[in-house]
Amino acid sequence: MKKLILFITFCIATTVYINAQEKLEINTVKSELKWFGEYSFYFGGHHGTISISEGHFIKTNEVITGGEFIIDMNSIICLDIEDEEGNASLVDHLKNEDFFEVGKFPTAKLVITNVQYHDSTNMEISADLTIKGVTLPINFQAEANYNKQQMTTKFKIDRQRWGVDYNSKLRDGAIADGIGFEVTLSL
Repeated sequence: MKKLILFITFCIATTVYINAQEKLEINTVKSELKWFGEYSFYFGGHHGTISISEGHFIKTNEVITGGEFIIDMNSIICLDIEDEEGNASLVDHLKNEDFFEVGKFPTAKLVITNVQYHDSTNMEISADLTIKGVTLPINFQAEANYNKQQMTTKFKIDRQRWGVDYNSKLRDGAIADGIGFEVTLSL
């Protein structure tokens, strides 16, 4: 009987150790989320940044298996318009109901639901992205740099799927539906 109890205890302890999860908080100061919006019919567009207010990875058995990140939509800034008034006008427009409706939806959220590794540093991530209260699945490629304790990715989403459906009055569809993101998440 003692051998059976020791064996069961060993199995439970081994299972707990093998499936041990660790929550790794990101460094929001070192992490960066860049956005890119383009025009449909001619070259150009706008770009800027948005702050990640909090976030973490879930590490299981020495690899990233999940995570959750909160994006502060009030922090959106434009980096390409030098004119102060023009810059403020664009940022206010991005924050109003034509785009992200920040007064009603002050945060966006990305939750990693699955990670498929191609090799030790490259992976495909499945996640749920919530913008304006709408949660939809997305997939994107990412790369981990373990020496720098960073994960980087670039991807695009179709803004209209999340109800960000503003069209310029100058020309129907002058603003491209794709919004690009370049993300660096640092520990």
